Order: sequence, then C-alpha cells, then structure tokens
Amino acid sequence: MILENIEDAVIALDQQGQISLLNPAAQNYTGLSEKQSLGRLFSDRFSHQPTLCYLTRTALDEGRSISDHEAVVLRMPGTKPRPVSVTVSPVFTGSGAQMGVVLILRDLTQVRTLEDAVRRADRLSMVGTMAAGLAHEIKNPLGGIKGAAQLLQMELADNRELQEYTELVIRESERVNRIIEELLDLSRPRQEQFSDVNISQVLDEIVMLQKPTVADRGISFKLQLDPSIPAITGDRDLLVRLFLNLIKNAGEASPDNDRITIESRIDSEYHMSFPGARSTPMVLISINDNGPGIPQKQLEQVFTPFFTTKIGGSGLGLPICQKIVTDHGGFLQINNRPEGGASVKVSLPLLRGGLPTNDLR
Repeated sequence: MILENIEDAVIALDQQGQISLLNPAAQNYTGLSEKQSLGRLFSDRFSHQPTLCYLTRTALDEGRSISDHEAVVLRMPGTKPRPVSVTVSPVFTGSGAQMGVVLILRDLTQVRTLEDAVRRADRLSMVGTMAAGLAHEIKNPLGGIKGAAQLLQMELADNRELQEYTELVIRESERVNRIIEELLDLSRPRQEQFSDVNISQVLDEIVMLQKPTVADRGISFKLQLDPSIPAITGDRDLLVRLFLNLIKNAGEASPDNDRITIESRIDSEYHMSFPGARSTPMVLISINDNGPGIPQKQLEQVFTPFFTTKIGGSGLGLPICQKIVTDHGGFLQINNRPEGGASVKVSLPLLRGGLPTNDLR
C-alpha cells in the first residue's frame, strides 16, 4: 500500500537483473506497465538509459548502494524528458545473501524549475543594481540633449530639412529614456497594490483589446478558462502588464490566419510551500501559438536582459515579466510545443489576503 501511494518511483530487480516490482509512480515515470515489465531484464527495457543500467549493474555486482542526483534525465517513449535523482541499493536476505536491488527515482522537475527561477532572479537583481547606478548619470545629460534639440527645432521652424534631424534626436532621446525607465522597473521597489484579482476577467479584457490589433492578419483567440478558479491575491496593474506583454508576443510570433489559445486551470503538477503555511495550489495560465517556435540556443537566453530577436526591441519585456511573476510568488516557463509553436506558462499561487511576509522575493 505504501509503495502504491508514494510519489517516488520504485523499481525492484532480482539478482539476475529481472524486474520484479514497478510501483504506480514508476509506471507513470517510464510509461511502462507491469505487464510490459515484470520478468523482463532491466537492461533490455532500459537499454537507452546507459546511466541507469550502469548504476543497477554496479549495485548488483558489488553489493553496494550507488547514487546519481544530478546527471540522469529519464527519456522514455511517449513521456516527456524528466530529470531524476537515482539511488540504487542492494537487498539482502536474512542470512546475508544478496537477492537483488531496489531503484528509487525522484522527480527533480520542480526543483530544476525553481533553481532556474532563482538564477534568473539573481541576474535581474544584478542588472537592476547596475541600472539604478547608471540611470542618474544617463538621464541628466539625456534631458539636456532633448532640451537642446527642442530649442533648435523652434529656431529652425522654417527649415524643414534640418527639422527632420532635430525630430530624430528628440525621438531617439525619448526611446533611450523609455529603455532606462524599463531598466529601473527591474530595480526600484514598487509598493504593490495587492487585492483580489479575477484572472479570467483580466484575460478576457486583454484579449478584447488585442483582437483589433491582429484582426488585419486574420489571427483569432480561443479562450479555455476555468470559471471555477477563485480570485487570487495580486497586483492587478502588474498582472495586466504581464499578460498583455505575453499575449502581444504570441500575436507577433503567430502566422497569418492563426489562432492563439489561452487556457487557465488549477495546476496538478506544482504546489507552492511557504514557511509556516500549508502547501498552496497553483493557478496555471498557458498561452500557446503556432509560430516557428524558439531555437534552443535562444530559448536559454530569452530571460536575459537586452537579449531580443525583434527589430527595435529592447530585450527587457520578458525579464520584466519574469520579475512580475516572481514578485507574485510564482514562476514563468517558455517551451516549444511538440506540435509546433511556443507555449508560455505562468504559475501563480492561489492565495487570498496577500503573500506571506517571508515569501519568495
């Protein structure tokens, strides 16, 4: 009964390396049923997992426990790759004879996701500190440049050709100032205005605003929102900014006459634990497009400040989205979909009455 209900995968082998037990979690991890596995050699069933085969063979041959908590990614047909920690321990009879081994596999997906979120938050903090130090030095001379260009513009009112140059200087000065303001958004503390926020209502309103901007390209939206999700605690203005940015990105990435799908549901995969509080369920919002997707090398850089593939982009939109999600105690993921296109997933804790004071920020 215990083995049937634990979250870790447990696989038992006899001394010949044949599978004698595969608990439900192991079946879920591997996509294999007991009928497909029991009595079969582990080395045959997992021949494409050389690290697992090496660990089991070592434990069987040498009668000692052996572990790998970093390097194993479980890749099974029909299941998504899953990072796992593995411990293989020998099993002995009462007389001391070895009768097989037991493998215990623990899913590290959540751990890796949270580690990535922490690393990104650290990078944003470093950029924010730099921005705060440089903003004053840049904004003052920038204001002087813009003021001088505006004076020249008035003096050259009768010279249209030269006015084009002054307009360019003013316009580019304003663009640099916007970039500085976006940088400061990563660093300066903001007094959050937490309240109960209806996520479905927020998404409905954003889609209503975005429909006209993509209508000329024939792009439509499909909303699959769970109406049973209660209001969550959050800063409505920041959440609007977050989802507006992500939905606009999906529209820009989508081919003409495409459909963007936006879904919300209670996340069955993740829960958030705050110190001194019970485990909290997460609300998952997915934004899926059918565009070209994101090359793997770029996928690893999308949250890096100033990295952008857009012409004229500042490369600060996704880092700011990441900060908004982190400030709400959640996390943000971007992946390519197997069927094509990209999927952006925002997970937010289903909290009421404000985040705990010792939250993730």
